[in-house]
Amino acid sequence: MYRPLDHPTMTELAELGLSNYEETAYRTLLVTGAVSASDLSDASGVPRGRIYDVLNGLEARGIVRTQSTDPTRYTPVDPETVVDRLLSERTRELASEFDRYRSVAASVRADLLPAPPVDSSFWLGSLGSEEMRAAMNRHVRTAREHVRATVGPPYERASWETLQTEVDAFLDGVGEDVRVDLLCSEAVLDVLPESFPDLLADRNAAVRAVPTVGVSFDVIDAAAVTVDVPDPLSPADRLGVVGITDSEVAAAFEARFERLWVEAEPLLGR
Repeated sequence: MYRPLDHPTMTELAELGLSNYEETAYRTLLVTGAVSASDLSDASGVPRGRIYDVLNGLEARGIVRTQSTDPTRYTPVDPETVVDRLLSERTRELASEFDRYRSVAASVRADLLPAPPVDSSFWLGSLGSEEMRAAMNRHVRTAREHVRATVGPPYERASWETLQTEVDAFLDGVGEDVRVDLLCSEAVLDVLPESFPDLLADRNAAVRAVPTVGVSFDVIDAAAVTVDVPDPLSPADRLGVVGITDSEVAAAFEARFERLWVEAEPLLGR
């Protein structure tokens, strides 16, 4: 019968993920070689009520092997292989923990930031994306009297196929009795097909042109504004749209539109 081994405090294997009993059993096996579970319990001091759970766990992790004898005998896998396996396990665990803590940090950071004002919002979405088409459609449906929109960057560099999806969503959302004023930059006119006026044939709409438009925006009933934010990494795309319902901001954009409209060249409608 083996005499239980005395070990100093075992910290290295514990740091790599072995419990005290697991480390004790494995280190004992390195001394005893192939041995039954009961004999290992006697040699290591791991209680018999725990030794099978310990050995099954070590076998599942590839740290010990079994021999088909009666009774079953256990042998240790060589230490170099064991350390590599434990290191891989620990690395995966730490990577998972890092991802979890990063998620927690993002949540905490969001909680610590001041809440955005209730009269503004930001919708993330590229040109022609399904989520932005739906957002635009819902947005213009709120109009009761008129929608006044400037169309410039980033629409100037988009294809008509991309632009058409947004035009369709825009027109589908605008009510029949709502007046639509479109102010386009000359670069946008180059994107529009000759059939574009046909899309507005049954609408209370007017189109005018100016050489350039600094920023694309629309004003709904002089009360709400949306401003397109071009994607700095892709000039032909949009990062998202800022929505503002502050009355002073809406009035300023309405006045800006009116100044541009008066100076613009009429192309269609009024």
